[in-house]
Amino acid sequence: MSYKTEELLAVCIARLIRARPTRHIAVGAASPIPAAAAWLCVKQGDPLHLSLLHKRSGNPFTDGSRELFDLTGQGRIDLFFLGGGQIDGQANINLIGTGAWPGLEVRFPGSFGSAFMYYMSGRTILFREEHSPRVLVDRVDHISAPGTSEPGVFRRGHAQALVTGRCVFDFHPDRGRFSLASYHAGESVESIRAMTGFEFDVPEGVGETVPPSDAELALLRGAVCDEMLETYPDFCARVFERKAAA
Repeated sequence: MSYKTEELLAVCIARLIRARPTRHIAVGAASPIPAAAAWLCVKQGDPLHLSLLHKRSGNPFTDGSRELFDLTGQGRIDLFFLGGGQIDGQANINLIGTGAWPGLEVRFPGSFGSAFMYYMSGRTILFREEHSPRVLVDRVDHISAPGTSEPGVFRRGHAQALVTGRCVFDFHPDRGRFSLASYHAGESVESIRAMTGFEFDVPEGVGETVPPSDAELALLRGAVCDEMLETYPDFCARVFERKAAA
């Protein structure tokens, strides 16, 4: 089957979810691709508990994000997802804006609880569909949430990986550096370097991202879309070409 970039990213994230033991996943606002990845794992039989903050039915939280922060502070959220207007080579993210403080040149949606979730979740998968030098920068203009911390600062987890529309990077918190895990069809190590504003390592044997299987695509477009139609109707219409019943 042919597939869309969003479907490839969802499958890549689902594979990263399975790479480490995971019990409880939280998905924040405006995150349909991570939500699709999490549901894909569930529909494939993984025993995961999902907390989707913006799901109108079945949302476990009755007091907004405060309950999510409470669970995370207790160490009960194994995995969270974060994007950024800018992401740099040390896995710092910027959700504030560009230019000198207070970042009024280009405004981003705001940090909200990103720093707390980055520190206190068991691990974080970073994602951004756009992969360009304006997004993946050498150093973010402002740090909403740091990728690493000074010795002695309590931190439960770090970034596991960064998934983009061109490739997948692994993150190494001990070195504060990314390495290329795979590049998507049509890309190469050279094209990734040309479109990335930060330096990264290239391990021997890095190759093309394994494409979604027919079974994965069938689940995404069927059972996964069924779960997402209520919360992400525009995404489902655009990516899976399905619309909610009137």
